[in-house]
Amino acid sequence: MLRLISRPSAVNAGFAAARSFAPCPLCSLRNRRFAPRFVRVFSSASDTNAILQKQQHGNEDSSKSSSVRSGLYLVATPIGNLEDITLRAIRILKFADIILSEDTRHSRKLLQYYGIKTPLISYHKFNESERESSILQRLRQGEIIALISDAGTPCISDPGMELAKVCVNENIPVIPIPGPSALVCALSASGLSTDEFKFVGFLPKHAGSRRERLNVSAVETATQIFFVPPHKLHQFLNEASLIFGESRSCVIAREMTKVHEEFWRGTLGEANKIYSTQQLKGEITLLIEGKTNSVNNVPSDDQLELELKELISKGHSLSMAVKLVVEGTSAKRKHVYALALRLFGNQVEPMDDSAQES
Repeated sequence: MLRLISRPSAVNAGFAAARSFAPCPLCSLRNRRFAPRFVRVFSSASDTNAILQKQQHGNEDSSKSSSVRSGLYLVATPIGNLEDITLRAIRILKFADIILSEDTRHSRKLLQYYGIKTPLISYHKFNESERESSILQRLRQGEIIALISDAGTPCISDPGMELAKVCVNENIPVIPIPGPSALVCALSASGLSTDEFKFVGFLPKHAGSRRERLNVSAVETATQIFFVPPHKLHQFLNEASLIFGESRSCVIAREMTKVHEEFWRGTLGEANKIYSTQQLKGEITLLIEGKTNSVNNVPSDDQLELELKELISKGHSLSMAVKLVVEGTSAKRKHVYALALRLFGNQVEPMDDSAQES
């Protein structure tokens, strides 16, 4: 008769050996060698089989037709940490015939990290128009084309918007592959209101146009989100402090998901003083809280006239001044328009019918 003898030490040794051959998947991501293995383990069975079939047999046509349809794929990529990418994004990048990349040198690091060998073609704001016809031709022929930017979601302050428009007009499928986005990442952790927000992006280079855009943002109640180059931060804070007011709360999100990630929170006035002498590095997303309006606090005529005069002195047209005062206060449009007529006579452009309704 066989006797089963329990040997805890042997069992424990077996578990220890198993652990040595099966490291924690999350920990293994820190090592580049385990990244492709992590993808295979945690993708669905059908996805895994399709990827393995492509790698082993090199016959992409049959696997593509059954798993990925042709079209333009807008693939979101990490904004810093290479682990912030979806399994679906990796699969699409592997299956694509070509990948359109804003900077091929930058994107190649991501592809090498995940063992993706799909050909890269440069596609940026300086060659969008000349690339368009050849890309459309390939799409019409049924190819799978992925579009990525240097970081985040394509078409959001990055190349691709015009190409997506043309594809939509020609009934070529445009498929979003969601993922990282700097503006959503910054907003979610900002501590400011997320009920309503407006993404402004990069401001115009021309000083007059830039200040006019800030004037529009300053009177809106929604949280305002800007992309600011590090060398333009001091200029932005100086202008925003004057237009929004120094007491307005702001958040400076820098190097998100990277080693030196930083969220600075305070007022525009404080930020202007602190960063007037400091030169930050890295990608910056800057958020400013929306203007709070009291419905019952109707400004006096003197206050309204003062605001109108101030806006005119800053170079706004009279009709724009009326619009900004109305948006920034609880005053009725007709009343502000009447004040403007009294102050400036016939210089104010006639209001349209929709404006007169309020």
